[in-house]
Amino acid sequence: MSRPPLRVWRFGDGKPGHDSQSRGLLAALQRRVPLQVREVQVPWPWRSLLGRLPLPPDAPPPDLLLGAGHASHRPLLQARRRFGGRAVVLMRPSLPAAWFDLCLVPEHDGAQPSAHVLPTRGVLNAVQAVAGPRDGSGLLLVGGPSRHHAWDGDDLLAQVAAVVDAEPDRPWTLTTSRRTPAAFVDRVRALQRAQLEVLPVGETAPGWLAGRVARAEVAWVSEDSVSMIFEALTGGARVGLLALPPLGGTGRVLRGLDSLLQAGWVATYAQWLQHGTLPPARAGFNEAERCADLLLERWWPAA
Repeated sequence: MSRPPLRVWRFGDGKPGHDSQSRGLLAALQRRVPLQVREVQVPWPWRSLLGRLPLPPDAPPPDLLLGAGHASHRPLLQARRRFGGRAVVLMRPSLPAAWFDLCLVPEHDGAQPSAHVLPTRGVLNAVQAVAGPRDGSGLLLVGGPSRHHAWDGDDLLAQVAAVVDAEPDRPWTLTTSRRTPAAFVDRVRALQRAQLEVLPVGETAPGWLAGRVARAEVAWVSEDSVSMIFEALTGGARVGLLALPPLGGTGRVLRGLDSLLQAGWVATYAQWLQHGTLPPARAGFNEAERCADLLLERWWPAA
C-alpha cells in the first residue's frame, strides 16, 4: 500500500540561492516519498501574505512548511500557527531557533546540534551526481567582490590561465556569478585559449550549472563562492580553490573553507602549484539527501 503524499508548502523569497537550497531538499524528499507542493512567494509584507493563504474548506493542512531566507521566517511561523505543520528553515534564523521545529544551519555559521538545530556541511543545493564515468570536462566558477574577499582580477586571470594551460587537452568552461565584474569576462576571452569556453551566468539557462557539475571531472571555484564550492562537491567533481584576497578575520566563509581543507575535500591554488594534483573525488557529499532522510525518520517514518 502506497503512503499518502506529504503536503509541503515552500516559502520562497525569489532569491536564486535560497530557492536552490529549498528546491534541493524538496527534490531529495520527492525521490523518497510522494509530495504535494504548494509554492508561497513572500516579497510582500507578511501580514498581507496570510490573507492570501485561505484553505478551501475540504483542503488538508500542510505537513511541512519549508523556507529559506530571512523574509520567509515570520510568514512561515504565522502559517504554522494558523494551519499547522512542521516549520523548517534552511539557515540560521533571525528569530530564536526554538520557535521552529528544525533549523538546518551550515556548520560554518557556528551551528551546534540541538533539538531545534541540525548542522549541515555547507548550504544545501539541487545538484544530483550522475552515476558512472565523468565526461572529462573542467569547470571554472568565478564569483566576485564580497564581504569576505576582495577582488584581484589580474591574479585571478593568471590562475585561470595556469589551470587551463596545465591541461590543454581538457575542455574547459568558465562561468561567472552576478557579482563578477563585467570586464573580467572580456579579459578571459582575450586569453584566446581554444579549449576554453566562456559562458557568463546571464547566458546560462536555469539548472545549467547543476547539470554541468554533476558530470564534470574537475571544478575550480573562486574562494568567495561558497554555494558553488558545495555544488561542485555535491556533483562529485575534484575541486580546487582559486585564490582571492581575504578581507581579514575568521568569518563564517573562511571557517567553512578551512574546514573543507582540513578534511581533504578541496585544495587551494597554492597547494596545487606545489603538488600538481587535486584531492580525489569522494562520493557521499550530498546534504540534501542526508537531511531528507533525517526529516522523514524524525516525523514521517515508513510504516
